[in-house]
Amino acid sequence: MMKRLREALLLAVIGLALVIPRSGWAKEGLPAEPDENLKVDELYDHEARLYLQLFSLKGDGVVDYVTGRSVLEHTRSNYGNPVYYTEPYPLFYWWNHTMWNDPERDGVNGNEKVYQENIDFDRSRYKPCLFNGQPC
Repeated sequence: MMKRLREALLLAVIGLALVIPRSGWAKEGLPAEPDENLKVDELYDHEARLYLQLFSLKGDGVVDYVTGRSVLEHTRSNYGNPVYYTEPYPLFYWWNHTMWNDPERDGVNGNEKVYQENIDFDRSRYKPCLFNGQPC
């Protein structure tokens, strides 16, 4: 009798596990790319050829969302400022201590994959862009 009760209970637990949505167990989804008005800085990673945009979602100046687009070509404007021609959508996103990868480069739509967890964006690894001693 006890054995059958235990088996029934086990089947019930397995059945519930299959029926209950897993969204509560999964990592929180990546929010959509922020509006340009929330951008606080931009960087160019010469080694990876990534154009990085740094955002403050709360509007307090603290960087909490970063996008990294592949640079197809870069040049300087007539005024000496850098001009970057990039892919339309980012390849990488940093948000909530997680780096996300979007190999499809089709924007935030749910197919992004977690690339690395428990990682903060380290702005100090990038050298400031200078042109004739002035920031770009």
